[in-house]
Amino acid sequence: MSVLSFDFGTKSIGVAVGQAITGTATPLTALKAKEGIPDWLQVEKLIKEWQPTLCVVGLPLNMDGTEQPLTDLARKFANRLHGRFGVQIHLQDERLTTTSVREALFERGGFRELQKGRVDSAAACLILEDYFASLYE
Repeated sequence: MSVLSFDFGTKSIGVAVGQAITGTATPLTALKAKEGIPDWLQVEKLIKEWQPTLCVVGLPLNMDGTEQPLTDLARKFANRLHGRFGVQIHLQDERLTTTSVREALFERGGFRELQKGRVDSAAACLILEDYFASLYE
């Protein structure tokens, strides 16, 4: 089962692809977005190339689990993905993913590793791997 994952943001949307059988994910190029809206033709290319059976979209929540303004935008993005491409959607709690990714990337290579697109797509990997792990809990 091929799965695409998205780390939603208003300026950049991280993307990763993974396989349920291995439970691992690989970062893809992040999509530029304008107020949370990507170039849908780029998204369509990804859907056609990877033919996912599911798309996982990170759901940004506050640390106490409450929703924030970005939560609604991420849901809207997920609904548009489903509406445009008919793919099944799963929303995955993404609390602390970006922070964890930044720490790991910095440890690996310092500030040069902290490019925005790289961080977003690495966060999409972590979101997807968290989703895979939750399948076996």
